[in-house]
Amino acid sequence: MENKKLTNEVGAPVSENEHSLTSGPRGPVALQDVWLLEKLAHFDREVIPERRMHAKGWGAYGTFTCTHDISQWTKAKVLQKGTTTDLFIRFSTVAGERGAADAERDIRGVAVKFYTEEGNWDLVGNNTPTFFLRDVHNFPDLNRAVKRDPRTGMRSAQNNWDFWTLLPETFHQTTIVMSDRGIPATFRNMHFFGEHTFSFYNQKNERVWCKFHFKTQQGIKNLTNAEAEALIAKDRESHGRVLFMAIEMGDYPRWTMYVQIMTEEQARNHYENPFDITKIWRHAEYPLHEVGVLELNRNPENYFAEVEQAAFTPAHVVPGIDFSPDKFLQGRLFVYGDAQRYRLGVNYNQIPVNRAKVEVHDYHRDGLMRTDGNYGGAPAYSPNSQGEWAAQPDVMEPPLNLEGALYAYDPQDDPTDDCFRAGGDLWRVMEPDKRNLLIENTVENMEGVTENIKYRHAVHCYWADEEYGRRMTAGLGLDMEKVKELAAGNHKTLVQATIL
Repeated sequence: MENKKLTNEVGAPVSENEHSLTSGPRGPVALQDVWLLEKLAHFDREVIPERRMHAKGWGAYGTFTCTHDISQWTKAKVLQKGTTTDLFIRFSTVAGERGAADAERDIRGVAVKFYTEEGNWDLVGNNTPTFFLRDVHNFPDLNRAVKRDPRTGMRSAQNNWDFWTLLPETFHQTTIVMSDRGIPATFRNMHFFGEHTFSFYNQKNERVWCKFHFKTQQGIKNLTNAEAEALIAKDRESHGRVLFMAIEMGDYPRWTMYVQIMTEEQARNHYENPFDITKIWRHAEYPLHEVGVLELNRNPENYFAEVEQAAFTPAHVVPGIDFSPDKFLQGRLFVYGDAQRYRLGVNYNQIPVNRAKVEVHDYHRDGLMRTDGNYGGAPAYSPNSQGEWAAQPDVMEPPLNLEGALYAYDPQDDPTDDCFRAGGDLWRVMEPDKRNLLIENTVENMEGVTENIKYRHAVHCYWADEEYGRRMTAGLGLDMEKVKELAAGNHKTLVQATIL
């Protein structure tokens, strides 16, 4: 069957729809990837007024107190020992609409807005240390695969697993989501992560790479499918209710923040791409360093004005914290802010829950719902002769050396790339009962999925760990010899053999 050809919005052919243009195989994404920009811009405008993803959410105010000295790595004032910073946090599910049940199998989004003395810092992550995708080109497609099918109007396991199994880098995340961690009992009883690699730079303008971890002080608690079904039958707002009532009663939930640190030299010599969000940094190699405590201690006065109008983007950082060449992060820097400007309006940062607690001087003028006087008669242009609002070069991050040609690189062409190592490692550290749950949850979730896709996933499990593969094959009722036969090739031959 001949594939129909992809074009852009005015009919010109599109040469690449999987891999972003980057400066070298591990460098940042280029702005001239105009198909990526068009794709993301259209994706941001698909639904009104609900968030396209993370539509069902709950939020609270609190504080972050930095208890440990990490000034050797970052000059960010919010991360200096002894500093306490106000914050707002929004928890969410990913695939569900605003009326969805809280206790569904899904990853949980966690977005934190720190109102620092240097401006707002938004840390946007999930309750998993990794994500499904490593290239932002696949972001709109993932969301369509997990959302409602256009023909039936219903969620589709077929769509989910077809998409996931065609992209081998999703394997680690699908293993996590299908494990006992796939349904947290409450937001209070889960860890969360910044997921992406970010950078720190200190007063000497020395850079290191970092990952953010938040470990719950309430203990981990998850639900089985049966427990979740029973809970949903009685309460579709279980996560939000528990969070709200705990804060109302003074039982304030807390998380301890940690960071992992990798030097630039370590990154250059790391055995795999350290900026690939589908992979982790092993704690034995890059240990956790304690930073401080996040506490939630005040509920919003108005859910709709605060939780629903809260808007986050990882593009909001402060001096001492910056980005990395993570391709997925690079795309998110654009897509999140653009989505908020569409959903709430170009001046969304003037809404009280989003407003910085420091003066803002940005030259942005006019636009819908401008409410702050529009800077009066101050110059609206730069440079000007009145000395207004000069740039601050002292906060510039260190230069980043790049190498390699500008090209749409496929990470699978990198000999260090292994999409199944981390998922296999996770299987091997699971207790026997957790392994059983993983198999049971996956089998139940794949009910109704066509056999070709089941074989694709079973092979992925086999590549990750032989026992994992055998157990999944048996659970799905597949032929082990066929799995071995398919596993003798590579992912390309696997896909060819399982395309109907």
